[in-house]
Amino acid sequence: MPQNGSGKNRWLIALSAVAIHLSIGSIYAYSIYQIPLRDAQGWATSQVTLAFSIAIFVLGVTAAFLGKYVEKYGPRKAGLAAAVLYGLGMIGSGASVVVGSLPLFLATFGVVGGMGLGLGYISPIGTLVEWFPDRRGMATGLAVMGFGAGALLTGPLGNFLIQNYGVSTTFFALGTLYFALMSLGASYLAKPPEGWLPEGMQGEENAHEKATGALPGLDVLTAAQARSTPRFWLLWLVIFINVTAGIMLLAFASPMLQQISGATATTAAFITGYIGIFNGGGRIVWSTLSDYIGRTTTYAAFMVIQIGAFFVMPQVAGVWVLAGLMFLVITCYGGGFACLPAYLSDLFGTDEVSAIHGYALTAWSAAGVVGPQLASFVLESTGNYETTLYIINAMVVVGLVTVGVLRWRIGKLKGTSLTDGAVSTTD
Repeated sequence: MPQNGSGKNRWLIALSAVAIHLSIGSIYAYSIYQIPLRDAQGWATSQVTLAFSIAIFVLGVTAAFLGKYVEKYGPRKAGLAAAVLYGLGMIGSGASVVVGSLPLFLATFGVVGGMGLGLGYISPIGTLVEWFPDRRGMATGLAVMGFGAGALLTGPLGNFLIQNYGVSTTFFALGTLYFALMSLGASYLAKPPEGWLPEGMQGEENAHEKATGALPGLDVLTAAQARSTPRFWLLWLVIFINVTAGIMLLAFASPMLQQISGATATTAAFITGYIGIFNGGGRIVWSTLSDYIGRTTTYAAFMVIQIGAFFVMPQVAGVWVLAGLMFLVITCYGGGFACLPAYLSDLFGTDEVSAIHGYALTAWSAAGVVGPQLASFVLESTGNYETTLYIINAMVVVGLVTVGVLRWRIGKLKGTSLTDGAVSTTD
């Protein structure tokens, strides 16, 4: 049923966002293409992996530069553009396999598909924040949960298609499926009417300001104003460190399990498959919890949990104990993404949150390069993962200090106690 005469149901808006993110979240299942592409085309593993790295890098860059496009043209047009780009990227990847062209594969999957990823990631987020002013964290967590869990859909489906029809046909089929699913989701996206409020907020004092503004006492900022504030860059650093830690585990979970705990390759693969569940589940659990305990406290919890986990990991002997610690870290990795849009709207308001979110996601691009490359360098230098874990742990300690500085900055600007309170545009 439409709510308050808006013509749209906000829960269907959330479902539409999940449809988009579930499709682009297929990037996390990229490993299913590794061996088939290597065997069918003779491409080196590093060459196949390069397409994934390009896609993640382009995702962040696109999110940063096209955030203003989303604000200008709205979520529906942005979502449809994302569907076209991601669908073309996948179908183009199939064509590049047919003709055996690695440069074309890098261009289609990495660049074109990466642009679809970036635009698709941010297009529904700002809209969800506006439809759920009473549950910002939960709403955005629902969407990005789809992104984290995308591999659960693509993994088995893509593997079935590869085994029965070949890798090129798989790209064609999945590209068509994602285009249809993303287009369907985007077609329902729309911003709420001016002045719209959910039933639970109607009649509240200053309800409109609470719905569209930042935390009490904080002026709404444009994207350009937001990125010039110290608090934006403090949060950027926190995201960079959180993603670096998590993406390092995503890249090396299987060999790390085998070397540190002595897990067999089969057991390690089994455990790695379950990481997607904790990646997706952590997003909705942490983002919902953040609505109650505050976003700054939530990010502090991420850092404290990971400091303990990374300190213990090198000393763990049991396979499942190490796996449990990895699962815990991955929930923090996913939760960091899920809480980010709500945190940005808390700090800067909702007017240009899509554009601000895009700028913040450049931290993801940077961490996607630093995390795996740092782990690879240390592993080649030392021959073990223990040193890598201690280095990452030191980074997370810096992250905790940064969260503390951010909390202090918020409290100072607010002029009251050091809580998850308001800040000032004098930042």
